[in-house]
Amino acid sequence: MVVVVVVVKFSVVVLLLLMCAPWCAYSLVVPYRLQVGMTLVKNSTAEALGAYCLDGSLPGYHFSKGFGSGARNWLLQFEGGGWCNDVESCLARANTQRGSTNLMTKVETFNGILSNNESFNPDFYNWNRVMLRYCDGASFAGDSTFDNGTSFMYFRGQKIWQAMLLDLLPKGLARAEKAFLSGCSAGGLAVFLHCDNFSKFLPRNATVKCLSDAGFFLDVKDVSMNETIRTFYHDVVTLQGVEQNLDQNCTSSLTDPKLCFFPQHNLGFIKNPMFILNSAYDMWQFYYILVPSLADPRKEWKYCKYNISACTESQMKILQDFRLAMLEASYSFYKHSTSGGMFINSCFAHSQSDQQETWFAADSPIVHNKTIAEVVGNWYFERNETKLIDDPYPCNSSCHNTIPPPGYIITQENILGLQKKL
Repeated sequence: MVVVVVVVKFSVVVLLLLMCAPWCAYSLVVPYRLQVGMTLVKNSTAEALGAYCLDGSLPGYHFSKGFGSGARNWLLQFEGGGWCNDVESCLARANTQRGSTNLMTKVETFNGILSNNESFNPDFYNWNRVMLRYCDGASFAGDSTFDNGTSFMYFRGQKIWQAMLLDLLPKGLARAEKAFLSGCSAGGLAVFLHCDNFSKFLPRNATVKCLSDAGFFLDVKDVSMNETIRTFYHDVVTLQGVEQNLDQNCTSSLTDPKLCFFPQHNLGFIKNPMFILNSAYDMWQFYYILVPSLADPRKEWKYCKYNISACTESQMKILQDFRLAMLEASYSFYKHSTSGGMFINSCFAHSQSDQQETWFAADSPIVHNKTIAEVVGNWYFERNETKLIDDPYPCNSSCHNTIPPPGYIITQENILGLQKKL
């Protein structure tokens, strides 16, 4: 979604929707949104670790300093943006903002969970808040390089993650009392991969918890019964040297260690408290895992993808089965985790914590009369019930969106190479 924000000092702002698909039905009144500039990781730190984006540029992040009661608390958010699974798609990605800080926007807007406005982010507004920019293509988890004599690429997501933490430690992270690692989409997957590792950089007495938003990508077959996403992730792990950085307890427990890239296989081995925020009908997974283009050569799902009310009875059955697959994959966590939290709603959405309209606003999605921000805050501070699962579609009237056209996701997510493969 492309937006223009007109700011009036000390008042609300007006959001002008220039290219909004029909599914955008949010309130037009939004809070002032903080603009935060990029900081590049110190060259000495990057050089020592070999921590570079795909194209060799320095990794970057956006840091908004905490204040008041939140001055010693830290929230780090992984940026999302898909993956690249072969040399061709990674070379293409290296020439975009998903593979080079040289091509990234140098100022980012902090919304939702990153907002500095107490009215719109009541629990974390005055924390130190950091957006970790994504430029490696493997959820901050790879550690290898590619050199064929003509082209050279760095697959150094794991080193980028480490370099960013080392850069932030002297800025106050080393004295953190509370720490919160979050992320959306591919960044949400990175949370599953790095949640426990995060603690190793922090004081022993720090409270460390993690939130994955739209990162619970399912290991399921598509509608043509092919293991499309499993094959794709296998290629990502192999190409970028990810396996060595996966949880060793997980990899040693499976015949195929690469499956530990999937959250459902890795979740049971995470020690730090984890919160899973996801739509049971995750829009991205619907398009690229459940019904990828190669699995629908006759375009039988075309109208269903445009408008959920156009789905046939058999298509709705498949979507409801997909919801059940997500609940089954997370059931052990739901049933047995004493420190975990969940917010699984029935909105056709993808990434909800980084958008003010879905995080905390007058018309935000709710489950059991609670917004996402309220439930996450209750969970982090151990105030109330924190495992909420929505009824099946179409029961939740607080979902103000329908499924957008396929072109929107391809443009917005900028997932290079994935469309070709899936």
